[in-house]
Amino acid sequence: MIDTGIAGAAELLRQAREVFHGDVAALAVVDDLDNRLAGPLRVAVAGMVKAGKSTLLNAIIGEEIAPTDAGECTRIVTWYRYGHTPRITLYPFLGGPTSLPVTREDGRLVFSLGEFQAENVDRLVVDWPSAGLRNLTLIDTPGIASLSQDVSGRATAFLLPEDAPMAADAVIYLMRHLHASDVRFLESFKDTAAGQSGSVNALAVLSRADEIGAGRIDSLISAAVIAERYSQDQNLRPLALGVVPVAGLLAQSSRTMRQADFDAMNMLAQMDRNQRERMMLSADRFVRTAGPAGLDQATKESLVNRFGLFGIRLGVALIRGGTSNPTELAHELARRSGLGVLLDTISRLFQTRADALKARAAVVGLESLLRESSKERVEPLKGALERLQSSAHEFRELKLLAALRTGGVGLAGEQEAEAERLVGGRGSTPALRLGLDPEAGPDQISQAARSCLNRWRLIAENPLTEPAALDACRIVMRSCEGMLAAIPAVR
Repeated sequence: MIDTGIAGAAELLRQAREVFHGDVAALAVVDDLDNRLAGPLRVAVAGMVKAGKSTLLNAIIGEEIAPTDAGECTRIVTWYRYGHTPRITLYPFLGGPTSLPVTREDGRLVFSLGEFQAENVDRLVVDWPSAGLRNLTLIDTPGIASLSQDVSGRATAFLLPEDAPMAADAVIYLMRHLHASDVRFLESFKDTAAGQSGSVNALAVLSRADEIGAGRIDSLISAAVIAERYSQDQNLRPLALGVVPVAGLLAQSSRTMRQADFDAMNMLAQMDRNQRERMMLSADRFVRTAGPAGLDQATKESLVNRFGLFGIRLGVALIRGGTSNPTELAHELARRSGLGVLLDTISRLFQTRADALKARAAVVGLESLLRESSKERVEPLKGALERLQSSAHEFRELKLLAALRTGGVGLAGEQEAEAERLVGGRGSTPALRLGLDPEAGPDQISQAARSCLNRWRLIAENPLTEPAALDACRIVMRSCEGMLAAIPAVR
């Protein structure tokens, strides 16, 4: 009897080892799928050129280890995963892996490819002892729609494979504004094997959100309004689980703030307000205008490069409001950059259902392997695979979530919104599914789950309920039953 979810996927891979015994190539695929199932969730960071991918990746990790300049390394797919000691490994298209030196300049990690050219490198793998990478492997991808066909083609090949499952379980897609090219990419992603796995696996990020308000101190408020409008856009909503505004540069620099940064902002805070405002009309004017005493041009240029005018204005305002030390300022800047909201969103949409996403990816990969095999002995394995796909509740939830976001299932608008929430569209914990406070106790969860279960039973029993809607009702009811069954474990 095949179990459901991640246990069922693991059992299928065990059976696949027996079926493909002696087939080196097939066993290599099975090994890769097994490692994927056992490892952390894989999330790719994608977007157009200059969308701020590496900057945001640094902010998520909490260290400046991803190169943000236009060097050769930004043209290569780079994996960032947890490791006890720092290590950089280069995997060329031809030949074995090569270790690269781990060097830092001005606090930043520097990549040197040595004798290798970027076009000859398949990928870089960076092992780094960062707490942010313990449960999440991040994949930095080259810019989509680059003027260089090689760079753009490499990103497309990784993110939109034609005949194989994508190497990532989910995608964080960065955009500066909502363009037709962004929608086209997300539509293409949904058409890949990963996208067809039955879920909306992408989260959109309105990166460089501070630029929307021209660097004003209230820029993130304007960006939040725009992000909310984008999240309801009829073209984008079926393709992404949400839109989060983030000031990526501020998020990165706030998590790597230095004493010198705080001292420079403190000097600016002591200036006459009118003089400071005139100085900060533009980045160029800020750097070139003399003053205040003790703050030279090089320091001001570094401050602009690290924080942008928005970050400087916000930092100065916080210091004038009473913030008195670098740690406190860094925490407040990070919070106001939108990074905390992004990390919470990644956690509740992806990490809380990591097992389901990894299991689904393993199943899609195995399905691709079986499709390419002509052996008659794989027929029983195909049958087991089909049974798992149709019976595993986690997969049925993912499929329903995708159906609700794309075309609906014949339920009323309010019912579809509630169904989306109950199957984990806004987070997989029972409290989030039931629309309760995150700290809700077992009694509150039990009462809310029973109320939902009874209400959806009535909807299912209604003779006017359409067949597609009836299937949705059954999945929602099973989700409610699952929450009730888990309550003794919570206690």
